[in-house]
This record gives sequence, C-alpha cells and structure tokens, in this order.
Amino acid sequence: MSEWHGRSVLVTGATGLVGSWLVRKLLEEGAHVSALVLDMDSSSELVRSRDIDRVAVINGDLADFGTVSRAVHQNACEVIFHLGAQTIVGTAIMDPVRTFQSNIQGTWNLLEASRNSNRRVKSVVVASSDKAYGTSNQLPYREDHPLHGDSPYDVSKSCTDLIAQSYATTYGLPVAIARCGNIYGGGDLNWSRIVPGTIRSLLAGDTPVLRSDGTFIRDYVHVDDIVDAYIHLASAVEAQHICGEAFNFSRDEPLNVLSLYQAISQVVLGHVLEPRILNIASNEIKDQYLDSSKARQKLRWNSSVDLNDGLQRTVQWYRTYLSEAVR
Repeated sequence: MSEWHGRSVLVTGATGLVGSWLVRKLLEEGAHVSALVLDMDSSSELVRSRDIDRVAVINGDLADFGTVSRAVHQNACEVIFHLGAQTIVGTAIMDPVRTFQSNIQGTWNLLEASRNSNRRVKSVVVASSDKAYGTSNQLPYREDHPLHGDSPYDVSKSCTDLIAQSYATTYGLPVAIARCGNIYGGGDLNWSRIVPGTIRSLLAGDTPVLRSDGTFIRDYVHVDDIVDAYIHLASAVEAQHICGEAFNFSRDEPLNVLSLYQAISQVVLGHVLEPRILNIASNEIKDQYLDSSKARQKLRWNSSVDLNDGLQRTVQWYRTYLSEAVR
C-alpha cells in the first residue's frame, strides 16, 4: 500500500500545469486531496479530466490569510504542496504588486497557517524556480548559489525561498524548496511558451515564431519528472529532517531554444520546418540551467523522461486537446 494512502494533502495552484498532474498522481496513490483554487478554469487539466470532482475544493486567494488558514486546517492537512503563484514573467512586469501579493504574501500566509497547525503539518514543499538565482555567469546553478533575483518575478521567487528558509530555521517548520527549470507537458495552455506555442502552430500548419534569437540556453524537464520530484521531496522532508533545504531538479542536459524547437518539429512533422526568428525577447536571462546532483545524492531522485519521450507524450496530449476544441 502506498505511503500516501489515506493521507490528507493540500495542493495550492492545483489547476496549473504541475498541480493538475500532481493531484492525479496523489489520487492514484490513495491520498485525500484538498485544492486551493483561485479561479475555476474550465481548460485546466484538473477540470478537463474531472479529477476536480474527486478533491475537496477551497475557493479563494492565497493573499488572504483567512482563506489560506481555512484551506490548511479544514481537512486536517498533513502534507502541503505549495505550487500556487503568478507564474508569467511578463505579467509580473506589468503588475508587480499583484505578483508580490500572490507569490510572496501567499507564501508567508501558507507557512504561517502551517506553523499554527500544532505540528499536524508534517511536510511542506514550496515550488520555486531557477529564476530565484537571478542572472549569473557561474553556471550551472547549485543550491548554495546566492539568490539574486532582479525583475519582479525573479525577486518574488528569491523572497519565497528566503521566507521558507526563515520558517524552517526559526520555527522548525518542516519545509523544503524545489527549484526547477522550464517545465513542459500536456496541459500548459500558456501559448506564449515555446513548447505549447510551437506544437499548436505546427499542428495548425502555421510557421512557428521564436521571440528570441534561438541561442538562449535552458533546462527543459517533463511534468511527470517534476511530479515525481515533489513527491520524493515531501517524503524526504518528513523522514530525513532536511528542514529548510533547497533542491534543484533538472535533467542536467541544457539546450538552446533552437535545438528544442527542432526536436519538437521532428516529433510533430517528422522533419524540421524553419521557424520565423523575431529576436525581440526582452527582460529574460540569457542562459539558465541547474545542477541537480544534490537531489540525486540525497533524495535518490533521477529524471526518467528523456526529451524525445517527453515531447512524444506532450504532442499526443495537444493533438487530442486541440482536436476536441474544434468539434
């Protein structure tokens, strides 16, 4: 029987890309799942799959402490996956206050409510990002790298991590931080991102557009690997006393945007269709990629989805989704 069977788990950001697949995995493992949901998005995989009918939904805003406290205490949650955040870099630039409220205030609300649980909460995983490290010439990022976010989104992730570490150090809250690169997979409907945007264009017979010059280097990791990473980390927080630690999760195989585009084109079309390169990307860090050796050594976690396999799974999801959308 799974260690998650019968356990009460809260997922914030449950309608997002990772949240939707994490909820499904937890349900498969027999957990009792609660989801804090700001807006009911009918296009979310959580809703589309009807998994939302199998969870206890708490409607409300992370920036409201009363709502967050109710979400933590209502179903006596033991484990919390804090994925809820404003995740779009461009949106953060246009509306930094709302981003700070969601990402920073939302995090301290969640951690404070967990602290007030009379130690019922045994494990908290805070989903962070490589953006927390900011810009650096020292690559790959390792967990002891300074947190130097500059733009509003990056700063919100740096602050999130520092607040989580503060609660671990000061109050002994069992919390750990997961820092990931670019996560892709079925269910991401932010078409401005390279993977869903390129797949949609190719399936529609359109010429895909690259906003950058194609040389920006990133990590790309499939959502199934990240779901597995979060679950590994939550178990380790409870069992290994890794309170306050951060872990990078990556395939350790960075590649540039053009190479990723070519891989997507091969999977969708069987050949490479030349994209239209705009070279207008701004407010983006040129190169970012992670070293996940700490996660391999301390958590015994390894990526199991290579790029071709991950793209095959992802393209199949979009073929189905987009064909259903035109019916």
